[in-house]
Amino acid sequence: MTTWTGNGRSEIGLVRAANQDAFVAIDRLGLWAVADGMGGHVGGEIAAQTVIASVSAEAESSGDLMRHGQAAPAEFLRNLIVHAHEAIIGRAKLEPRLKGMGTTIVALFIPEVEPPTAHIAHVGDSRAYRFRSGRLTRLTRDHTLIEKYLERGILTEASAQTHPERHVLTHALGMSSPVRPAIASHPLHRDDLLLLCSDGLTKMIDDDDLLKIFTETHKDPIRTCDRLIAESLDRGGEDNVTVIVVVHS
Repeated sequence: MTTWTGNGRSEIGLVRAANQDAFVAIDRLGLWAVADGMGGHVGGEIAAQTVIASVSAEAESSGDLMRHGQAAPAEFLRNLIVHAHEAIIGRAKLEPRLKGMGTTIVALFIPEVEPPTAHIAHVGDSRAYRFRSGRLTRLTRDHTLIEKYLERGILTEASAQTHPERHVLTHALGMSSPVRPAIASHPLHRDDLLLLCSDGLTKMIDDDDLLKIFTETHKDPIRTCDRLIAESLDRGGEDNVTVIVVVHS
């Protein structure tokens, strides 16, 4: 059977007063996720922690069946995210001070079946990437105003980099109902490297430099995580930064 393992790290960065990111890596279930509490919103840190706690609990209760391909991966991921969204809404109702809290999420699920396939669900601008044969591919599309502008040809990639609305989300957990995660499946090769990250990484390091780091770290997940975090901090560490690197083991 194909086994995949993940290594993750989260750092507060050099500017923020608190770490509003959270992540989970459950190798035995083939599940990994990153959440980024919405900066500037009340309870962003609690929102991210609530989502990751919900995802972990739901995965532990049903993940073994899913791991061995006994149900649809897309439905499994959708349920994880819907329940996490409901957990945020429910907590905010119980604690009025948390009203308006929200978070992004990106989740990766690799069932223990052949051929290996990466199933990815996300809401917001936390991302997933695949590094294969010297090439880097982004596997998610940000749920942001800028992404909509790019799709419609209103902006160029270059102008989007400095646009004042570049971090405005169009979807997030806890902020609107019902939640509709984007879900996609991608066949895997055994030499693939997969990255999940919060936007604290991609604000500081563009895709060309990500590719350079992956090439130089030779798919060593611990070394890759450390290098990504270090590079983000060296460039200013303007936000919390969280990464998970998943490889075949």
